[in-house]
Amino acid sequence: MTRFLRFFRPSHQHTAFSATLLLMGTVMASRVIGYAREAYIAYAFGAGSQTDAYVAAFTLPDFLNYIVAGGAASITFISIYTRFLAEKREADARKTFSIIITVMTAVLVAGTIVTEIYAPQFVRWFVKGFSPEKIELCIHLTRILLPAQIFFYVGGVVSAVLLSHRLFLFPAFGPLIYNTFIIGGGVVAGRHMGVASLAYGALVGSFVGPFLASVIGAARIGTGFRPSFDVTNPAFREWLRLSVPLMLGVSLVAADDWILRHYAASGVGDIARLNYAKRLFGVPIAVLGQATGQASLPFFARLFNQKRFDDFARIVNDSVYRVGAASLLASAWMMGAALPLIDLVYRRGRFNLVDTHWTAVYFFWFSLSLICWAAQGLYARAFYAAGDTLTPMTAASIITVASLPMYSFLYRAFGVIGLAWASDIGILANLVVLALLLHRRRFVSLGGLRWDELGKAALVAAVAGGIGMRVAQVAPLNSVRNSRLADVLQLALVSLTWAAAVSAGLWLLRSELPRDLRRRKQSAYPAVAQTESGEILESGGRP
Repeated sequence: MTRFLRFFRPSHQHTAFSATLLLMGTVMASRVIGYAREAYIAYAFGAGSQTDAYVAAFTLPDFLNYIVAGGAASITFISIYTRFLAEKREADARKTFSIIITVMTAVLVAGTIVTEIYAPQFVRWFVKGFSPEKIELCIHLTRILLPAQIFFYVGGVVSAVLLSHRLFLFPAFGPLIYNTFIIGGGVVAGRHMGVASLAYGALVGSFVGPFLASVIGAARIGTGFRPSFDVTNPAFREWLRLSVPLMLGVSLVAADDWILRHYAASGVGDIARLNYAKRLFGVPIAVLGQATGQASLPFFARLFNQKRFDDFARIVNDSVYRVGAASLLASAWMMGAALPLIDLVYRRGRFNLVDTHWTAVYFFWFSLSLICWAAQGLYARAFYAAGDTLTPMTAASIITVASLPMYSFLYRAFGVIGLAWASDIGILANLVVLALLLHRRRFVSLGGLRWDELGKAALVAAVAGGIGMRVAQVAPLNSVRNSRLADVLQLALVSLTWAAAVSAGLWLLRSELPRDLRRRKQSAYPAVAQTESGEILESGGRP
């Protein structure tokens, strides 16, 4: 029990295994709160004009954060900071942190002021299909949300310091607090302020969660922050060199939501339904991809900086194999359970049966690409750990630009469902290109992947998914009444059938996946053995 409680101590230094478990747990908790947030929004506002405007209002703030600060938070900075710690250069690490915080916060404040002024022009260009009233509401919400990016940025860089020290507790709880405040804003002020209450809740939540929680955690270890505009500092210039590609490039991982909103703006409720499907789809992405990637980056960076290249490649491949195989099996369940799951999660209040049907269709097709979303995050972090941001971001930008005609064509040919297909194809291209580039650069060989086990997982997933979807058709929902019991029963039938098919399939194929997923930290990260004091032991590496 004492050992378990130590796991949640703010000062506890985590291993890769324990960090992944902690982040998976807190991400799951955050997504549960996120579900409550989306369920409340669906109940109170449905899938109509107000919800469309609220979702679209996040586009400009997200774009500002991506362009101005995209390379700072826990990506390029963490690699530099981790290297300084490994070389016992704590003073240089603190100085670099101070310069980056000071300079980029000033830039972001200036960017926020400019975007506040020009928000009307951007919104009118981005959502041409909105009515005049809807555009004005979107502008109002956008202006409320813009200052939150300052708190996200500063909190992100401070979180990177904590992650570099293997202190994961405070950064892990930031998103959970943020989602809680969005719900609180709606509950407290929803009747008086309408959908704007959600935006104010998000603004306050960005301060209390991602910003304040990380600052409190950093205060416990001391960051040595001193305001500084020393832009001639070599470490700052290195950070700028690594960050500029991430700031100027546009990855489909971020741009996909923006593109979906742009094309879906013509129909009432289409943005909202796509958003509900994408947010629920984001739960397994966060648990399988985001949490694993966030926990892995400091360890990837440390191995690469120590020139343990064989260990680096092996751990990246090992992570991709586990996450990829689990994603394939999860996709099969999600596709079979799409309709009862969406109905159970969202259908209440103003969210009706028609909304349930179309949101479930979009969720079904999004689910097909879960492995791509999860695995590409690990491949991208392998590049960042190697100190190369230009290659992945150049490739991602080219893919994004090349994908735009595909989004346009599929939307015009098949409507909103074509956007879901385009999203799947685009992220698949992103994954394939990143994997090939890592292989070509000899960072991570594709030959090191467990292709045999991935193939078994794919076969089992196809069979289990097909059986699950057939069961869902045989036991349809009670569409007349909003019956929670009918949802639960159908979901249980699909889940039990899927679990039985997966268990039988993996056993018949003699798959090693169940054993691999249960392996403890010593075998999961064979090259990152640690002493009780937290020092990483040397274990080979490519000369």
